[in-house]
Amino acid sequence: MKTTMQSVFPQRLALVVLASAIAVPSGALLAQEPAEQSAPAAVTQQAPETVTKPIPQAKEGFWGRVNPFARKKWVKRQTDPINDRLTELDQVNAKNANDIRDVDGRAQAGIRKAQGTADAANQLATAAGTQAGQANALVQGVHGRVDGLNATIGGLDSYKQTSELTVSFRAGSPVLTAAAKKKLDELAAGLSGKQGYILEIEAHAPQAGSAGIATSQRFAESVKRYLVTNHEIPVYRFHAVALGNAEAVNGSEKPSRSSHVQIRLMENSLAAQAAVSPQGTVVASGAERP
Repeated sequence: MKTTMQSVFPQRLALVVLASAIAVPSGALLAQEPAEQSAPAAVTQQAPETVTKPIPQAKEGFWGRVNPFARKKWVKRQTDPINDRLTELDQVNAKNANDIRDVDGRAQAGIRKAQGTADAANQLATAAGTQAGQANALVQGVHGRVDGLNATIGGLDSYKQTSELTVSFRAGSPVLTAAAKKKLDELAAGLSGKQGYILEIEAHAPQAGSAGIATSQRFAESVKRYLVTNHEIPVYRFHAVALGNAEAVNGSEKPSRSSHVQIRLMENSLAAQAAVSPQGTVVASGAERP
């Protein structure tokens, strides 16, 4: 019996050891499976929204994911999905960078174009302002010339008496005396170089009626003739009237009793202008030539 026990006990001990060896990995495998099942949920919750296909988790052989005797091929099969996903991320990043550079280039081109358009508009506005200023200055100059022309035209018929003299004649004779000629010479010397003047001549004679008018006409013609022939005063400068023995224009109530001619020098605004005008040239003697 002792011999029988000695042969059976080692066999049972071997069975127990073998059962223990099998039970330990099985328990580890069972304990590890819940963790493996919960792990994908955690990964799914933390994964970004852009990941649509999770990396497959393969189970290899008896040891599951943990294989202490893994070979290079097994490791490569495990890392290939990760490498593929990293490559995909690199491509996405490169595409995003290219898109960003493209958008930035278009934005810079748009900014440069807008700046160029703004500069061109500013130049046009500056040129328009300059032209407007020149036009305004031209209008102001035209207004000034028009005002000056209006003042000149208004002064054409506005004369003011500046001097007066009386030339006496002998009774009934239109011949100028030496004293009369001297007065006319002084008058003509003062008219040298002047513009815008006229000479008003009033001739008086003591006779009444037509005889007095005819005599006074001869007196006026004698004065005009002397100034035209001896001093070259233009004929259009004279405005003469023969009054005979009519009342003088100075308001006297008594008729004229003497033979004389009253000469009044009338000037307007043109007298202040230059002696040389575009229409003619004034010579030293006072005559105007066209």
